[in-house]
Amino acid sequence: MKTNKKLRMMSLESVIERDLGPVGTKERDQFEFDLKVDLLGEMIKRVRKERQLTQSQLGELVGVSKSQISKLEHNSKNISIETVLRVFKALKANVRFSVYLEEGEYKTA
Repeated sequence: MKTNKKLRMMSLESVIERDLGPVGTKERDQFEFDLKVDLLGEMIKRVRKERQLTQSQLGELVGVSKSQISKLEHNSKNISIETVLRVFKALKANVRFSVYLEEGEYKTA
């Protein structure tokens, strides 16, 4: 029995918006945050390997345990900016942050 269903092409952005909602919704913001943390962990791992360091060796350079480096590389959400900066400093990697200010009203309590 044949079906005549046509597959429809969608962009990744369209699928994300369909499934998680537009930018600014709680679900979408959480997805974007998780994705950035994942990318940060992958970047740390890649640079550590390029520098031919083990997790233990990097931990010693930074002053944290091997398990903390593992958590950083495997997307732990309990990380501090200070630790991330110390890791990149130990890896001799430059870090740049960009801050984009959104237009709009600010409400105070």
